[in-house]
Amino acid sequence: MDEVFRALADPSRRRLLDSLHARSGQTLRELCAGLDMARQSVSKHLAVLEAAGLVVTMRRGREKLHYLNAAPVNAIADRWISKYHRDRVRVLAELKTTLEEVPMDKPHFVYVTYIRTTPERLWQALTDPAFTKRYWDTAFTTEWTPGATMTWHHHDIVLTDPEQVVVEADPFRRLAYTWHNFTPELGERFGWDADFVATLMAEPRSTVTFEIEPTGHDSVKLTVVHDGFAPGSTVAELVRGGWPSVIASLKSLLETGEPLLV
Repeated sequence: MDEVFRALADPSRRRLLDSLHARSGQTLRELCAGLDMARQSVSKHLAVLEAAGLVVTMRRGREKLHYLNAAPVNAIADRWISKYHRDRVRVLAELKTTLEEVPMDKPHFVYVTYIRTTPERLWQALTDPAFTKRYWDTAFTTEWTPGATMTWHHHDIVLTDPEQVVVEADPFRRLAYTWHNFTPELGERFGWDADFVATLMAEPRSTVTFEIEPTGHDSVKLTVVHDGFAPGSTVAELVRGGWPSVIASLKSLLETGEPLLV
């Protein structure tokens, strides 16, 4: 947490976060041009923000894209804001909300967190129905091999489709699958009106990827990337709001034995 507070203490770094809040997924060149800052200065500030976990990067071809990551501020909120209800912590609550509400002009969700567990245990938590049901109220029926179809049991709604498949399955390292389809039954379960459900059903299927990396400190780095959305995607807005809660619940289950309510 000390690294997060130190990173946020510098006004130039806060300007970089503001820029990524306005448009996440920028290259170094775009950040320099938008803030009128020297390339070397931006690089140094980004290194501090990356070390604090507030910024994560992804490669897309030859480009290195920078994304805002809300996980460190969520951790502060979970430890402090829920415990102390004082005016002085309102700024953290506001920052937490801001980081989680990144506009998705490049529909692409990236979230990084660290969990005190092993790659084997995390893989089990991502695939075993006994785990996924507890922290997500979701279970999967699949062989967990590339190309295998998936049936989702999501909040007691069964979702199945030939295009709902496992994309990658490298045990303890990387898992990817296409997102579930939307149905009127699911809309009824969540109280969505017919027009909203129709909008969701009309969108192309997206893909979520989990990257698992041991850190060597009795913990694992989990990177969640959800992409493949259409421009202006409504589904992107849904998953952007849902993933932080699901991941926090997963982390809590693995570290404490109890999931959070999602």
